[in-house]
Amino acid sequence: MKKYIPILKETQLFSGISENEIEPMLSCLQAEVRSYKKGEYVLSQGDSLSYITVLLEGCLHVQKDDYWGNRSIVNVVGEGDMFGEAYAIADDARLLNDVLAVEDCRVIFFDVKRVITVCSSACRFHSMVVQNLFFAISEKNRRLVQKIGHMSKRTTREKLISYLSEEASKQQSSTFLIPFNRQQLADFLCVDRSAMSNELCKMRNEGLIKFERKQFTLL
Repeated sequence: MKKYIPILKETQLFSGISENEIEPMLSCLQAEVRSYKKGEYVLSQGDSLSYITVLLEGCLHVQKDDYWGNRSIVNVVGEGDMFGEAYAIADDARLLNDVLAVEDCRVIFFDVKRVITVCSSACRFHSMVVQNLFFAISEKNRRLVQKIGHMSKRTTREKLISYLSEEASKQQSSTFLIPFNRQQLADFLCVDRSAMSNELCKMRNEGLIKFERKQFTLL
């Protein structure tokens, strides 16, 4: 457990808290590390969640499949990202999506009641965790609004331009990597993969972009 303290220190949940302060909190918050293989479900639609979770290693997709197996990727969870907190905090809320390991992963679970209930000693660092949790939920809501902005565009090209422009801005470079392969990008933007691939080729031929697998350059 101690080997993950440097990772936790860099997460939004433990922002401003030193490694020496984090270590005793792991016991206080009943932290537990679990491992998952690529392709395993970390959480499933309909689950009841009583933990706040942070990804320590690997990559996760928050996704939803309809009755016919059509998939929509709601979010990508990277190392240090928190997920599931909105369901854990709400009473008896059931997960609306699946959380799938797209790489071998390690996830740390914190008892949500221990997190949001400040201990009797009212230690400074526990109060900061509660504050950080509030800011993290606010940031996640902002990202969801951004995704809605991409999906609200009328055409596949407009959705691609919106998403790629945001990634270039976020990474502060006209050349950048995206976290998706082609099918995953289509699932994220809720478009047909063939139509999206054709549009990408048209944009390349028109001199708007260059791309090689997950690397894109805006021209």
